[in-house]
Amino acid sequence: MDDTRWKDRVVAPAEVLAHIKPGMTIFLGSGVAEPRTLMKTLIDSGLSNTNDLELIQLTRHSDFLSLKKLDWQKYRLKTFFSTWVSTEAVVAGSVDLIPARFSQIPRIIKSKRLPIDVAFIQITPPNQDGYCSLGIAVDVAREAMEQASVVVGEINTHIPFTFGDTLVPVSDFDLLVASTESPTYFKRWPVNSAIDQVAANIAQVIEDGDCLSFFTGSLFEALARHLTHKRHLGIHSTFFTDASMDLVKSGAVTNYRKEVFRGKSVASYALGTPELMVWLDHNPLVELQSIEQVFDPTQIGRNPNFVVVEQARKVDLLGRIAFSAGKGDIISGPGQSADLFTGAEISRGGRAVMGLPSRNSKGVPNIVVMLRNLRNQFHMRESIDVVVTEYGVASLKWRTIRERAQALIDIAHPDDRQKLVEQAKEKRILFSDQIFLSESAHLYPMEIATEHIFQGELKVRFRAIKPSDEEAMRRLFYRFSNTAIYRRFLFPISTMPHDKIQEYVNVDYSQVMSVVALAGEPDQETIIAEARFAKDDQSAYAELAFIVDEKYQGRGIATYLYKMLIRLAKERGLKGFTAEVLHANKEMMKIFEKGDLPIDARLENGLYRLTVPFDAESTS
Repeated sequence: MDDTRWKDRVVAPAEVLAHIKPGMTIFLGSGVAEPRTLMKTLIDSGLSNTNDLELIQLTRHSDFLSLKKLDWQKYRLKTFFSTWVSTEAVVAGSVDLIPARFSQIPRIIKSKRLPIDVAFIQITPPNQDGYCSLGIAVDVAREAMEQASVVVGEINTHIPFTFGDTLVPVSDFDLLVASTESPTYFKRWPVNSAIDQVAANIAQVIEDGDCLSFFTGSLFEALARHLTHKRHLGIHSTFFTDASMDLVKSGAVTNYRKEVFRGKSVASYALGTPELMVWLDHNPLVELQSIEQVFDPTQIGRNPNFVVVEQARKVDLLGRIAFSAGKGDIISGPGQSADLFTGAEISRGGRAVMGLPSRNSKGVPNIVVMLRNLRNQFHMRESIDVVVTEYGVASLKWRTIRERAQALIDIAHPDDRQKLVEQAKEKRILFSDQIFLSESAHLYPMEIATEHIFQGELKVRFRAIKPSDEEAMRRLFYRFSNTAIYRRFLFPISTMPHDKIQEYVNVDYSQVMSVVALAGEPDQETIIAEARFAKDDQSAYAELAFIVDEKYQGRGIATYLYKMLIRLAKERGLKGFTAEVLHANKEMMKIFEKGDLPIDARLENGLYRLTVPFDAESTS
């Protein structure tokens, strides 16, 4: 196409208003794709023919269409995105909220249940072949353009020419205007220490080859930094952000293990700084696709190991979530999440992860016994696999209500846990005799968590034991043979009921160190070993004991645990270990021999009484 032909078709924004009549329905590009010049012209016009208009927009980030300007006699807004629309605005009649999954919105528009007369669409200047790009948001622009009798393109020279389902012939537009407003840019989000630790904990449950759904906000700004060491990650996301760009540039994202849009990072919207927009321009590594493609659960589910990560506002002990809500909030909403979570359920190895700090900026707990009177709640608790705070990871998948509650209490703020236990007992969510050692809440040694690869490429994670490990430790006990139980406890035990096992997992970390070893996927981990020492304040020695699931013996796990406990004991100022080992337990004696420490072994009545000093000159 001759470059001058389309320029001759550019008109002043005010001329577009001559095509508007009262009662029309106008589609406005959403979010960062807002046609800001056309919107400002329309809202500020004051013309009689722009009265009683119905506006359709999925999300908005500018102040042109503020709730104050939504005078119901002049404009009514229909939207699908609940997070930025106040309840008062809906009740007052200035906003009509249409509850719908995002993947259904294109179908709703195609059905003509929402007739569209005019479409305002932001585009790039056409290339030499006469094709414009939809730039930083595909949204549902194509569906709106197909319906509208008048299609207006707002040409913005500051938005990137992107690939994917973005190319539109300039001839498809009835009118063209030149943008006089800058695109909506977003500064990079600040990250505080709590959010950074939440992100670090989330990174523990993300594996090489996972396909991520990324959002925007401080959590994802921090998460990207903690994922740069991963390999072959994929991106199939609502937003492509500066944090996403950083991950791609770091080499952590290759998209090679995806099944849908293999080799490409995929999103519906690009949102961020001018630097991001420059990087996206004509960048073949990123494709923007319609929300029908990005949010279709069956499409999502074709990608193995799809992990949706979202930031929550509150979570209760039943696993129910409340998302953030308020003006300009672009994090998430139930309509978005339902599709993504369903896609994660379909995906082989998929999982849904919720992150939030244990308390909000005002110091109010974010983990509560019951969600009440909060907007924007997401009740698909069955779809939430993992909840993460700065205090750890709570795996909820396929766990009972009681197990969920205990796991969530374990990651609540330490000062909030006692009250949560009491409230949970009152609600009969926890056992009435549930133990809680409030003095140990601040002593939990998160810093000891680590992982190691053993024989047969077995990856084992190690961390301190938690009260929520009760069921897992109980199952470990019943997997042991009678011989193994006798060797560990030195007397026969046939049962391990709740009252006994909860005493075992509720540890006073001022006196005891207990480490569990876990194998399996992060959201379905199994405890395969446990080791502990208990201090003797009189001698500054600690009594040592440990046990390994017989299925996993012979791989060096016990030796690793022994050396780990030696290090932890030394850091805590202990002088050595004592232990009791049956004379017949040759395997255990070999483990002590591999510890590279002197052993004083005294055999009495078929039982070795061991003393292991850390300093060769120490005496028992």
